[in-house]
Amino acid sequence: MSEVKRGLGRGLSALLGDPQREQLTPPEQRTDGGIRTINVGAIRPNPDQPRRHFDESALNELAASIKARGLLQPIIVRTIDGGYQIVAGERRWRAAQRAQLHEIPAIVRSMNDAETFELAIIENVQRQDLNAIEEAEAYQRLGADYGHTQEVLGKLVGKSRSHIANLLRLLDLPAEVRLALADGRLSMGHARALITAADPAGLADQVIRQGLSVRETERLAKQAKGGKEKRLGPIEYKGSNTDTEALERQLGDLLGLKVAIAHGPKGGTVTISYSTLDQLDLICQRLSGGPI
Repeated sequence: MSEVKRGLGRGLSALLGDPQREQLTPPEQRTDGGIRTINVGAIRPNPDQPRRHFDESALNELAASIKARGLLQPIIVRTIDGGYQIVAGERRWRAAQRAQLHEIPAIVRSMNDAETFELAIIENVQRQDLNAIEEAEAYQRLGADYGHTQEVLGKLVGKSRSHIANLLRLLDLPAEVRLALADGRLSMGHARALITAADPAGLADQVIRQGLSVRETERLAKQAKGGKEKRLGPIEYKGSNTDTEALERQLGDLLGLKVAIAHGPKGGTVTISYSTLDQLDLICQRLSGGPI
């Protein structure tokens, strides 16, 4: 992966800089991007941060780790109004406060509002910190406020244009369904099936109460619209086209890229399509479980 990453263009590491290299630069010679130690009280969160939900138990665990070992990875900030505003790393900043740290390491960047919002989205998306609604709302704003097309958004975060389009469609769901998706009671696969339902809110309530799978939700949505699938029972994968397509969609939702499954009596193949080296890097990180 080291050879591939050197060939990447606008990846997350390129935007954040190389902290190890920057630490070797004497403080008096540092310009934009050098690691500094900044008073926690001088840092404030970005009100436009795309991430709205922070898991309390996970924050407490991170705070305990920081208290024991310190903050190992610097946050990213920009100077604004005589202080510093978080660009990436609000979760670490919150945990550092709980750990009662007075100072934390930070990389200072000169960024305008559009660049700040872009980097915040990239960090959150690549670390899988955003739920589907938060991610969709962030893409919607980038399109509305900064004129980004779906194709540009896909290149920005290393996802396919169709994945961006599917996420944006989620914003058309009723408020109660979006809330269920945001708090984890529904998955993106469930939500995609609900988009085509005659009564998305009613079906969502049934899905949550009965603990239905994505495939079962798709069957119910078709059934309500007069589709051919009338029988609703346990799902058993037998390599049928409909089962294959459902699995392809679920895997595609996880990666944000096109996935194709070819299944046969003796096994099969899973093909993940990418169009940029950044997308290839993202696939490798997901498969290896390594940090992004």
